[in-house]
Amino acid sequence: MKKLILMAVAMMFVALPAANAQKVNTESELAKLSKVDAACADAKKGSKASTWIARGKAYTDAFIAPTKELGRGVPEQQLVLAGLRPDAAYEGAFMGYPAIVYEFEYVDVYVVNGLIEGWNQKKSIKEDLAQTAIDSYRKAYELDPKQEAKVAEGLSVLANKLVEQGDALNAIERVLDSAAAFELAYEAMSVVPMQQANGDYLYNAGIQYTIFASTVSDPAEAAKYFAKGEEILSKAIATGYADTDGTIYYYLFHCYYGQKCIDKERALAKGKEALLTGIQLFPKNVTILDGLMQFYTAEEGVGDPAELIDMIEASLAEDPSNYDLWFGRGRVFNALKQYDECINSFKKCAELRPEEFDANYYVAYFIIEKANAAIDELNANSANMGYEEYDARNQEINLVYAESLPWLEKAYAINPEDMGAIEYLKIITFRLRDMDGMMDKYNTYKAIYDAHVQ
Repeated sequence: MKKLILMAVAMMFVALPAANAQKVNTESELAKLSKVDAACADAKKGSKASTWIARGKAYTDAFIAPTKELGRGVPEQQLVLAGLRPDAAYEGAFMGYPAIVYEFEYVDVYVVNGLIEGWNQKKSIKEDLAQTAIDSYRKAYELDPKQEAKVAEGLSVLANKLVEQGDALNAIERVLDSAAAFELAYEAMSVVPMQQANGDYLYNAGIQYTIFASTVSDPAEAAKYFAKGEEILSKAIATGYADTDGTIYYYLFHCYYGQKCIDKERALAKGKEALLTGIQLFPKNVTILDGLMQFYTAEEGVGDPAELIDMIEASLAEDPSNYDLWFGRGRVFNALKQYDECINSFKKCAELRPEEFDANYYVAYFIIEKANAAIDELNANSANMGYEEYDARNQEINLVYAESLPWLEKAYAINPEDMGAIEYLKIITFRLRDMDGMMDKYNTYKAIYDAHVQ
């Protein structure tokens, strides 16, 4: 990365005494942890809730210390006011935006347009600080439930910081670490009855595991993370949580489906159950419906795609301009071999987005599929008919093929580099070469095709 020379920044930090170069005093923090650990190990002191509360606070403070002065949207001058000097500064990027990166011992801080927008904590003062803090507060509550308010207060501080860390880690795509932070935040808020654990924490953790699993190339390895996502999302639902539109069921479906290599029968059955439950509870959720359409059309035996038609029509009645629904409707009718309804669906897509390549291309594609199916049927019955009848029916089918050309030509005009459109134009015009002007078109598209493949 390019080293940064900014006089204003340099002046700010040079003005600070060297003793304040790093605010985290690692030795001091470790000494505090050793002291509270010893107190809890003492038979007399360890029997008191206050001792464990002190340990919870000490471990929370140690967890927070490296990022204590940080917050998204905070002016970078906060670093100066807190007495922090970076070890280095350079030009970098944060979420696609140019950023100044300040390096400290424990954390790299990303500044965009003068504001702290994120950070990357590179190490901790000690392992498992947050978990130890939670366990300490839990022990305090077990020893003396009357200390619930103090325990809840300490855990709230920890949970808020864990959520902040989860957001920061997600922003820099440390997905698994982000998931773990949200999961711990939920655990922290679940220790004492007076606290209301936020289901959003489980939802965020479950989504993160699901997203990470989808990036793992090895199916068996990915299945492990999908199983973790299933565990977390199922727990969220079991506790009564539901996001505003029910998309949790869509992610849960992917968690089941992603374990297909381990137990296909369970994966398909539970995946279907998740989607159907989701669409029953949230009938307007297009994402779940789209998942159902893909699932039913991709996997044999999970259900009849015809079951989806009523759901699709009901959703379209509510939202007739929904491109994705019309696209999905076309896929379902194609699976049912009802080509006219399939084609009409994609024509609606082209009406909604006339300059979109896919919409125009798929109208042509399914017109060709309809004609191909008619040719297959004609050839299967050709032994029972004479030449004239066969030829007449063949000419009728050619008229169907011809219907695809305007759509293919529109798709080609939108994206002249797409080989699928070019190849179909070459094939269809050759088939129709006896029609007026088709041979000239064939020669044109063949030359274009040949130029692309050379």
